[in-house]
Amino acid sequence: MTSAITDLNNRSRARPLSLLASAAIAAVLAVAPAHAEDLIVKYDQSQLLRLPRAASEVIIGNPAIADVSVQAGNLLVVTGKTFGITNIIALDAERNVIQDQRILVRRDDVKVVNLQRGTERQSYNCTPQCNPSITVGDEQKYFDSISRASQSKIGFSSREADSAQQTGNQ
Repeated sequence: MTSAITDLNNRSRARPLSLLASAAIAAVLAVAPAHAEDLIVKYDQSQLLRLPRAASEVIIGNPAIADVSVQAGNLLVVTGKTFGITNIIALDAERNVIQDQRILVRRDDVKVVNLQRGTERQSYNCTPQCNPSITVGDEQKYFDSISRASQSKIGFSSREADSAQQTGNQ
């Protein structure tokens, strides 16, 4: 009986230690530095990438992570769409590689507050007062609610702009 209790105590101590070890590994990976050659783009923001010469074709490894548009031939605008790592390959007219660039899309944590309730998260942008914002990974009900409110506001603004334009044309 005593050995069963000792075994149970050892196993119950091992679980928190393994959870602690898992949390420590996750924390290290979360703050691990990017490679020197990575282009770091913030989620829902854009970053410029200047190529040494004009590109005729641009290939995105995973278009769900980042989007790119070509400006003036050798200037790329890279927009972070969701978190992750992908790459962009720029080719010239002869299909030679001009640049193969790794893209790391991260969250902009400056002035962002996360409200964590168990496994559910809500994000707020605090510049200077805290307002709801949605980020991939937020609790679904919260995400949907804020998304609907944003779409409603955009629709209202569009209707107002359209009616102002029609009034000006008369």
